[in-house]
Amino acid sequence: MKKSIKDLGDIKGKRALVRVDINVPLENNINGSKNVTDDTRIQAIVPTVKYLREKGAKIILMAHLGRPKGEPNPEFTLAPVAKKLSEVLGEDVLFVSKLIGQGAAEELANLKDGQVALLENIRYYKAEEAKDDDMTFANELAKLGDFYVNDAFGAAHRNHTSTAKLAKVLKPAVAGFLMEKEIESLGKALNNPERPFTAIVGGAKVSTKIGVLENLIDKVDNLIIGGGMAYTFVKANGGSIGNSICEPDQMDVAKEVEKKAAEKGVKIVMAKDVLITDDFSGNGTNKIVAVDQIPDGWEGVDAGPETQKLFADVIKSSKTILWNGPVGAFENDAFTAGTKSTAQAVAEATKAGAISVLGGGDTVAAVKKYGMSDSLFTHISTGGGASLEFIEGKVLPGVAALDDK
Repeated sequence: MKKSIKDLGDIKGKRALVRVDINVPLENNINGSKNVTDDTRIQAIVPTVKYLREKGAKIILMAHLGRPKGEPNPEFTLAPVAKKLSEVLGEDVLFVSKLIGQGAAEELANLKDGQVALLENIRYYKAEEAKDDDMTFANELAKLGDFYVNDAFGAAHRNHTSTAKLAKVLKPAVAGFLMEKEIESLGKALNNPERPFTAIVGGAKVSTKIGVLENLIDKVDNLIIGGGMAYTFVKANGGSIGNSICEPDQMDVAKEVEKKAAEKGVKIVMAKDVLITDDFSGNGTNKIVAVDQIPDGWEGVDAGPETQKLFADVIKSSKTILWNGPVGAFENDAFTAGTKSTAQAVAEATKAGAISVLGGGDTVAAVKKYGMSDSLFTHISTGGGASLEFIEGKVLPGVAALDDK
């Protein structure tokens, strides 16, 4: 267990250096300014910021936006994010535009107890993403704070200065509420699940989910394999998949996953029927066929009605559900029924008392597309790559570096 901000003593007047993940989407306005189009990640850090504010700490937030490649670039300034953060918090957030070592400390000098500041994009510094063991930048950052808080689960898989190295030199180093919730929710689902435990793994490629599949086979009762990655399994078993996405070099991996599942008594649940199309844009002809009988010139793009029912029945009989990856090309309205049906089944199971944890950017994007609120699920992870690596069983540098209880 890692220490959290609740384990800190009196922090009134102390400077909290807080790493957050507010890498939010922006759109350009006519006047050249930018607006935040989705403030989900900003809303997610509010409990931590409010707690520190109520305790009288001076709050200095560090965050990244995009990939400015280690140098200042106005395209990636956090100024519009600071503006949105001010709206969300209901108070003016001090945006520190000067760089560390070039005036940032002076801008922070008059920060009051309970006041919030946001530093300019931490990825403006090459040393932030440096893979060496040089701690110079970490020591420079540490001068800005009296203690360190990491609330950026979405960046916890990065061994960067602000996400991992800083925690080694600025003590105490603790988790914020979002980080704590992510670790607890994903950890409980994986390591102490109520059974039956069902994992739904989708997305386009087997190669990106090998570690996930291998780790889950040791833990789950049912493994639903959906989305584009399923066609590699179908072809590995001699099925006809037409022009569907497939990774021939991963067919041996698919067979090995099936073998391990059989040895451990894990039920692999695959599509029976699929929606196929002769035009991926959605403007062609679409029809339902058996998953292993897709003709040449056609490709599978979504779970068929029989498969939707099969998936839903397994999901609704589960007590713990972990979902990572859509089961169809949901971005196109013509191919969205399978993923929507899966989302609705997970929501129904949750309402009936199951624990549901959703991870991965595409999964979150799907439930947002369907207008489904976070309250319909037990936990929606804010970390795309981080939640994936956590499910794989990898050690996340940003978590490992925090103080143990």
